[in-house]
Amino acid sequence: MKGIVLAGGAGTRLWPATRALSKQLLPVYDKPMIYYPISTLMSGGIREMLIITTPRDLCLFQDLLGDGAAWGVSFEYAVQDQPRGIADAFRVGEKFVSAERTALVLGDNLFLGQGLAGRIRAATASVEHATVFAYRVSDPQRYGVIEFDDSGAAVSIEEKPIAPKSDWAVTGLYIYRSDVVDIVAGLQPSERNELEITAVNQVYLDRSQLQVERLGRGVAWLDAGTHDSLLEAADLVQAVEHRQGVKLACPEEMALAWGWIDLEQVARLGRNMGGSTYAQYLSKIARTGGTPLELL
Repeated sequence: MKGIVLAGGAGTRLWPATRALSKQLLPVYDKPMIYYPISTLMSGGIREMLIITTPRDLCLFQDLLGDGAAWGVSFEYAVQDQPRGIADAFRVGEKFVSAERTALVLGDNLFLGQGLAGRIRAATASVEHATVFAYRVSDPQRYGVIEFDDSGAAVSIEEKPIAPKSDWAVTGLYIYRSDVVDIVAGLQPSERNELEITAVNQVYLDRSQLQVERLGRGVAWLDAGTHDSLLEAADLVQAVEHRQGVKLACPEEMALAWGWIDLEQVARLGRNMGGSTYAQYLSKIARTGGTPLELL
């Protein structure tokens, strides 16, 4: 299983903050935004990832993340010169994906909640189905919307409907079968001249190969692509971290829980971060052993 983080786009909804910097490099409380989607993929056991970004921001992501070896993972990079839709990630990353199953996560989406990692691992283990995650929202007109029948099975998906058939939105985490590149290759651009991810999901739904996981009240999903949602995400992370004394979306702790790095490596990473509270937390888990995987 491979992973893609789509961290492109101009971030115009966050201008002027993103006029000279990718929104995925902005902080969400105490860490760069991109740490959150990367940690989401890591929670599913994914170690090989492709970061797709803009020509302007490529060197910044490379400087921040490197090759991933510090976290026991592998990062590759690719450029999307202009936004062409979410599904375009599979065109850009075709050689990286090859014929493997792939999880795609949007770089400005945060998934937080107890038990979520286990559900992601279950989805990555499924060979026969593609999996999307649905979340109940108050403004479904802004999203791809899934309609369910009385038995709870998905029966339709519609992109940004004027009259939504449900209040269940498709989130920015998609886990696909090994044939996803072929499906994207057969898509036609939409009226927006984009390759729509909803069209990919529709193909799997038509084939009875789409599995929909509904995320309940114990899970938070945030799209941190506006000023208000960015602040909301930071406030949530701060509240949980202060209350529980943990760090959310900490790749070092996730890697330690998987056994991809050891305590000595965590301690070394902490020393290299100076006197920040994040550095202090890494030093703490290097002493205590960190959180077990099932509790992350």
